[in-house]
Amino acid sequence: MKTYFRLLEFAKPITPFLVPYFILTILYTVFSLVNFAMLTPLMDVLFNEIPEQAPEGQLYWDDFTLSKEFIKGYFYQEFARIIEESGKMTVLAIVCGVTITASLFANIFRYVSRRMSEGLKATTVARIRAALFDKITSLHIGYFTNQHKGDLMSRATNDVFAVEASITQSITTFVKEPITLIVFFAYLFTLSFELTIFTFLIIPISGGVISYIAKKLKKHSKNAQQFSASLLSVLDETLGGMRVIKAFGSERYVKSKFDFENQEYVKSFRKMANRKELASPYSEVMGMVFVGIILFYGGSLVLDKGEEAPLTASEFITYIAFFTQVLNPAKAISNAIGNVQRGLVAGERILEVLDLEPSIQDQSKSLPLKSFDEAITFDKVSFAYGDKQVLHDISFRLEKGKTVALVGPSGGGKSTIADLIPRFYDPSGGQILIDGKDLKEYTIDSLRDYMGIVTQESILFHDTVFNNIAFGQPDASREEVIQAAKIANAHNFIMNMEDGYDTMIGERGAKLSGGQRQRLSIARAVFKNPSILILDEATSALDTVSEKLVQDAITNLMKDRTALVIAHRLSTIQNADLIIVIKEGRVVEQGTHDSLIAKGGVYKTLQELQS
Repeated sequence: MKTYFRLLEFAKPITPFLVPYFILTILYTVFSLVNFAMLTPLMDVLFNEIPEQAPEGQLYWDDFTLSKEFIKGYFYQEFARIIEESGKMTVLAIVCGVTITASLFANIFRYVSRRMSEGLKATTVARIRAALFDKITSLHIGYFTNQHKGDLMSRATNDVFAVEASITQSITTFVKEPITLIVFFAYLFTLSFELTIFTFLIIPISGGVISYIAKKLKKHSKNAQQFSASLLSVLDETLGGMRVIKAFGSERYVKSKFDFENQEYVKSFRKMANRKELASPYSEVMGMVFVGIILFYGGSLVLDKGEEAPLTASEFITYIAFFTQVLNPAKAISNAIGNVQRGLVAGERILEVLDLEPSIQDQSKSLPLKSFDEAITFDKVSFAYGDKQVLHDISFRLEKGKTVALVGPSGGGKSTIADLIPRFYDPSGGQILIDGKDLKEYTIDSLRDYMGIVTQESILFHDTVFNNIAFGQPDASREEVIQAAKIANAHNFIMNMEDGYDTMIGERGAKLSGGQRQRLSIARAVFKNPSILILDEATSALDTVSEKLVQDAITNLMKDRTALVIAHRLSTIQNADLIIVIKEGRVVEQGTHDSLIAKGGVYKTLQELQS
């Protein structure tokens, strides 16, 4: 139940909801009680059980006692007087009018209470989604490297829906139905204490079986949620890699992979559904069994004792009608218990993410970075992905206003070095200093405010060209965006698009060519106007003409700025102030272009291969 109560935290403050909901539920239950209680006088009117003349002994409200005998005697006294004065049709009309009025008010209160419960459910689920999204966006980059996107999507959609359909629904069920049971059973006790006690003795049998079903349901629900997440993962990978799938003719392979996960989900879902759906027919059958037993036992009380029976025939019919209504909240509670088990599994998966602590976060004493004046220094920096060591004792100095280029064979660790500067990861050994202080001494947001990044993969969003360039800055002016696009050599192709800067570019820029996507990414970095530029293969997707133009723009942009450039095309970094050759996670050479060529080492070999 710990999971259940943790999920209920998202419904707080719940008191402003519970108090009026509790009152509305009582009012609904009372009017429902009046509605069914009118069955007894209705039956007595129809079967001539009410005397046609008022009794000689007068009952007054001043002598009121909370007993069935007084209440029944008083109202029947009044009914007899009305029959004597106006006839039975008038009494019948009164009884029917009271029944209709009670039903009207009962349903009004039920409607208002349901509106309140739906509002609570929507608010609670919205808070869970918001908390989940906030947590996901706060996690470090390494988490997403090891985690399936489909699994995260499943937790944010399917699991949240499961919580919405069970946990939040149970809040109202566990408030409303117990109140209904208490009020209805209280009235049943007034009708027949002996018969109601007998009912209490046989109901726990049903509860034990439902508890067993709920326990089994939780296991099958967990399996179903996991396979649902696997399905979303396969679907996400398929949609993202559709070009490769078709190019390699692998449609059958991905279909078989999807079919396997789909069938496993079906098997697990069927087991869960079989258990879940068993609760309702079981409740129905047991309810009819109880009604049959009560009909036999209660009927024997009426028949065996004749005129001295503890309840009349009309009261017995009313009792049966009430008891069938008692079964509804009992079944609702049993169904809610089953649904809660599924919701708890989904809730546990959600809380697993919410309980994650980002490995990259501000320290308690972190301060905002207010200026960058000297240099970024790598001091014997090491880094490992799990057990795999990627960087070994990396040391170099990136001075303000200078350009440092990282070159070397693929997989050597160049991009990892670039990722350490904005603290996408933290080094496992050594230090990275900015103006002589460890990066960890500054808040992450303030540190990244000084940086503009263009990644090897052009990451764009399903939005307009304008919003992609001015990403995260809603108050950007059109003039500034256009100027950034011109520097990145993107303005001309943007103006040739259907809606210019207001053109939607599709998911991940699907409507653009590779070179166009890269130029928009560069324009986004230009627009931010950062002090520190990190360019990871920034010109890799450009044609020869665009590369020259963009490279010139980047060269102008880097004037008076600090830049870390990762490049495979060595022709683009010949003017760098310092070139560092990275191989297998180590610095094997460093110097200017001319000095490294003269040295005749790895850099010269790479230069000759490209030439």
